[in-house]
Amino acid sequence: MDETTKTTEVTRRISGENTHETPVNRDTAWCLLTEFTLSDSLRKHALAVEACMRAYARKFGEDEELYGVTALLHDFDYEMHPEAPDHPMKGEPILADRGVPEEIRRAILSHANYSGVPRVSRLEKALFACDELAGFLTAVSYVKPSRSIHEVDVPSVRKKLKDKAFARSVSRDDIVNGAAELGVELDRHIEFCIGAMRARAEELGLLGSAPASLER
Repeated sequence: MDETTKTTEVTRRISGENTHETPVNRDTAWCLLTEFTLSDSLRKHALAVEACMRAYARKFGEDEELYGVTALLHDFDYEMHPEAPDHPMKGEPILADRGVPEEIRRAILSHANYSGVPRVSRLEKALFACDELAGFLTAVSYVKPSRSIHEVDVPSVRKKLKDKAFARSVSRDDIVNGAAELGVELDRHIEFCIGAMRARAEELGLLGSAPASLER
């Protein structure tokens, strides 16, 4: 199947032709994620993006469950298809077969710039904005003396963003462009996501040895 045919097939599937869509709650999404994702680090990444996405849903007055489920599933196929453009293109049919709604599948496709699916909705823009940044904040946490998100702040993140050798797999352009597409100033976006991840630090493995109140 050539790339044009693949794109047409994806467009057909996300156009609403799937008549077997069912509501997907967090428990269902978590089970689906853990079925296909065995890596603890990838699971924690999904949880980190979920933390940021749910926080933005509350901020924007959007559907928190929708945002959270989308976050949990956005990289569910990454272990099977770690290379572009297989991820998330080859994972989308699996989600369709499991009855995952089109709105979620479209958002997941749109977080890959090469998918051909433009980011239009706030859900899609939020996923793109939170994905790379959540991974980067985790990486910054790991190099802190306490290995804690509580020791991470905006200046330290900005400093690491300038260090091209640090977490080199994380796209700086995606972080910057994600905030811009979401309509949030970059420093505010970084600060907001730090706060969201701090609230779930223990679950994310980022509590470290930091006290509840840490002087910076």
